[in-house]
Amino acid sequence: MKPESPSGPLRGLRVVEFAGIGPGPFACMLLSDMGADVVTIDRPGKKLGEPHNITGRGRSVVLADLKDATAHEQVFQLLEKADVLIEGYRPGVMERLGFGPDAVLARNPRIVYGRMTGWGQEGPLAHAAGHDLNYIAISGALHAIGPKDGAPVPPLNLIGDYGGGSLYLIVGVLAALREASLSGRGQVVDAAMSDGAASLMTNFVSQQMRGVFGETRGSNLLDGGAPYYRVYETADGEHVTLGAIEPQFFSEFCERVGVPSELHRAQNDRAQWPRLHDEFARIFRQKTQAEWTAALGGTDVCFAPVLPLSRAQAHPHNRARNTFVEVEGVRQPAPAPRFSRTPSQIQGPAPKQPTPLADVRARWQ
Repeated sequence: MKPESPSGPLRGLRVVEFAGIGPGPFACMLLSDMGADVVTIDRPGKKLGEPHNITGRGRSVVLADLKDATAHEQVFQLLEKADVLIEGYRPGVMERLGFGPDAVLARNPRIVYGRMTGWGQEGPLAHAAGHDLNYIAISGALHAIGPKDGAPVPPLNLIGDYGGGSLYLIVGVLAALREASLSGRGQVVDAAMSDGAASLMTNFVSQQMRGVFGETRGSNLLDGGAPYYRVYETADGEHVTLGAIEPQFFSEFCERVGVPSELHRAQNDRAQWPRLHDEFARIFRQKTQAEWTAALGGTDVCFAPVLPLSRAQAHPHNRARNTFVEVEGVRQPAPAPRFSRTPSQIQGPAPKQPTPLADVRARWQ
């Protein structure tokens, strides 16, 4: 159920999403949160109304048999009124359905055609199956994440699907919309998760060239190698984070927790890192997570407790900023980022019933 007058900087933007999974729906959720009118084309018989389908929030769903000539033409008529098309199929699928870029741009020359794939539209792997873990594996990202003496650790599917996928797709679509506002011409945005994950590694490519980033996991500044930038266990078996990179923050940490004075100047002495780590680990094991949060939370030592999802919503900072909100009884992350003049808003939960295609066409006249 969408509000009659959605807010957000993308109010008035018309987006057609061909139903998929993962990064495509998440990208469309973000567009909807920012005010876009998102309409998802899904297959007949699709069951709707799953209350915990958070990434499906804030859009209309149209059920259409794309192999039916009448429905096929009706979808094309909808695309003629759209600003953006988003699809996440393997290369060639949309062409076989009759909705490839050439066909769509012929009917609507100004549309921005967003394509979300793992490997991209061409290349040796373009037609191969894959998932986030595979895409980040060839980017250098996965190899860099994990313990020094262990295997690489899957970082959920945040880097490939959502960081290198959804967010790069959004950036590309918005950039293409900007250009289309000047030229009157749309174009294809080829967003590949493998490309995006590689792009996310840009800073580490620079650091490697400078000789300050090594390929041994757990030996660098930001991968847990530095004792002042890592996770520590507390007395109650919970964990806390320390990120005291800057010298003044490191010094404040040492003073607050009682690090021996001879180690106060050892921050950048890699030979002393094992000793610093052991000392910090010993200190953090003396108090519970709650006690450390009370002692160090809100200070300049760059500290935060490690919270599971079930407790993250109750953190005072998240409560103060309404980082999590409730929509029809379902607690979920609020829209981000935040806009001062045209605030985003959730345009309702995932729909419980499909919307007739004719109703959407009438809305878009």
